[in-house]
Amino acid sequence: MQVSLWWTLVGAGLLISFTPGAGAISTMANSLAGGWARSIWGVLGQQVALLVHILIVALGVGAAIAANHWLFTALRWLGAAYLVFLGVRSWLERPPGVGQLDAEVAQDAERPTYLQPGPMFRRGVLVNLTNPKAIVFFLAFTPQFIRLDGDLLTQYLIYAATLVTIDIIVMWFFFALAAKALRRFMRDPAGQRLVSRIFGSLFILVGLLLAFIE
Repeated sequence: MQVSLWWTLVGAGLLISFTPGAGAISTMANSLAGGWARSIWGVLGQQVALLVHILIVALGVGAAIAANHWLFTALRWLGAAYLVFLGVRSWLERPPGVGQLDAEVAQDAERPTYLQPGPMFRRGVLVNLTNPKAIVFFLAFTPQFIRLDGDLLTQYLIYAATLVTIDIIVMWFFFALAAKALRRFMRDPAGQRLVSRIFGSLFILVGLLLAFIE
């Protein structure tokens, strides 16, 4: 990949990662509930899904999914339903109590199951993986940076490594850290409930947009 093309990819990758979406909302929610350091597990899960999307496009499956209306619709509704589920759970979740969010050194056993590394990682994978529009996006985006007259494997490796690195930096060092600014609203149950419902509403909104916007 030419250096000029790579820098173009970097710029495009930054714009994509900084665009607020389900991944950013999930990262901020994880950071608020489980702490900044722990939120990396959700971010890493999202990168696994990103790599799967790139692999799907590289293997040519993305075109088949985009062309199959029923399959695409089913995947879109599945992704929407999962985001709505996360939103409803945030709405119904009881506040953990005054000062609990400051206790980031608490033992794993004292944290809710969904804030454990494993579930947080799996949730990150599902948030990005159940979005079939991402496949269509990469189907249109990827060819701009791949040259058929070059080594395809090397190009795809550079392409994937660049996007994953950018997304980790943006998600963990921007969105996850930005969530810490909301901690002052989380000092009492009322503030915790408000923030949980804000993020729950955002999850539901993104889910509905994913389902109904063509």
